[in-house]
Amino acid sequence: MQLTVSSKKNLKGTLHVPGDKSISHRAIIIGSLAAGETIVNGFLPSADCLATVDCLGKLGIPIQMSNDPSTSLGTSKCQMLRTENKDKAQHEVSNECKIIIKGKGLSGLTASKEMLDVGNSGTTIRLLSGILAGQPFTTKITGDKSIQKRPMMRIVKPLREMGAEVRGSGGEEIYAPLTIKGGKLNPIEYELPVASAQVKSAILLAGLFAGGETIVVEKKQARDHTERMLAYFGADIKVTTNQLTVISKIIGNREFEGKEIDVPGDLSSAAFFLVAGLIVPNSELLIRNVGVNPTRTGIIDVLHRMGAQLEVSDEQMLCEEPRASIRVTTTQQHSNVETRGLRGIKISGEIIPRIIDEIPIIAVAATQAQGTTEIRGARELRIKESDRIKTISSELRKMGEEIKELEDGMIISGSTKLKGAKVKSYGDHRIAMALAIAGLAASGETVVEDSGCMETSFPGFRALLTSLTT
Repeated sequence: MQLTVSSKKNLKGTLHVPGDKSISHRAIIIGSLAAGETIVNGFLPSADCLATVDCLGKLGIPIQMSNDPSTSLGTSKCQMLRTENKDKAQHEVSNECKIIIKGKGLSGLTASKEMLDVGNSGTTIRLLSGILAGQPFTTKITGDKSIQKRPMMRIVKPLREMGAEVRGSGGEEIYAPLTIKGGKLNPIEYELPVASAQVKSAILLAGLFAGGETIVVEKKQARDHTERMLAYFGADIKVTTNQLTVISKIIGNREFEGKEIDVPGDLSSAAFFLVAGLIVPNSELLIRNVGVNPTRTGIIDVLHRMGAQLEVSDEQMLCEEPRASIRVTTTQQHSNVETRGLRGIKISGEIIPRIIDEIPIIAVAATQAQGTTEIRGARELRIKESDRIKTISSELRKMGEEIKELEDGMIISGSTKLKGAKVKSYGDHRIAMALAIAGLAASGETVVEDSGCMETSFPGFRALLTSLTT
């Protein structure tokens, strides 16, 4: 599937982006472990999140979509929706998508009769591994070719320390498919070697099944949706912060009850339109009900440092997650790159974990900034859905950008007059969307090949983009 994008003179409008992917995943997982009914409003019906629904359904949890006539989201229905969401050229997303979970408590999961398939979702395989480590049965779990290339030792090591038996392919590094023989777990104290919300979450979720207090120590805090949601559901979790570390403590074998959750819009999805509003001249966009969790707002901080005009308003806290409206306007109302007002900056250090998913679109913004932007300390990008340092660098070069690839980042020369080109997504949803936004500021037409992968995290991206540019 191809997406063709043309240069635009302005973007105007008010929009909503789909529900937060990270929160949607966790709502399904934690709701399945709660006792009683959980209602998830604003659920993201993307291929990734439906993979989590599919896996929990195979583990014996009844889950239904309230606005779906077939009501029950059984395995076949989930797989059909996942395929549709990956393949549709235009997929309208309802911000009212509601999921109802009949949770069975910490002891309610049952062994799957078949191998669990997470598709392209790294969140699903890593978080579910934490839960499966505490089950009195053996589970096999795998994913697509991309997932089978992503390192799993980072979760396997602490889960083995807790007493689970986890096997996979590979030598010193472990890759999916994984075989997880769960059982009674022991609590551990574990310091994360790298900032990773997925690893932290896997340990904390495993800690729900351990006898005693499991402790996770972070030198650089990763996103904290798991901790916030566990606290919202009533799990026995405490988080303390000092100048050097963030310490999360959870006490296992404590039941909690189902809740109603309202999922805010995904800031990682909104980031594409924030940058679009900055690099297309004469633009003004208002994005409503966007999650502004402090562990995720690095993109706002970075764009402010680059000189962007972003206004955050109407902030409120709901279900332990802050959300707000964000208005973006082109800094200078001209078409010339040099007068657009963004400036190049250096990006490194503690902010990297807070922008790790947004770096491809930050790179696009940097092409239109005055001066050079340097990004370092982001080696984690090399083990995402694609090697994002390599892929965004190679494709922006096709559009005329002068960009130097570093082992842990990139150096981007600004004030570039981008040219339309045929570019590849490499099956990576964030690369595909970043290139589409770059195409709005490029002369001529930009063709993004293999653009169907955008449905992994942003169903309806194509339709929303079209609505703002017609």
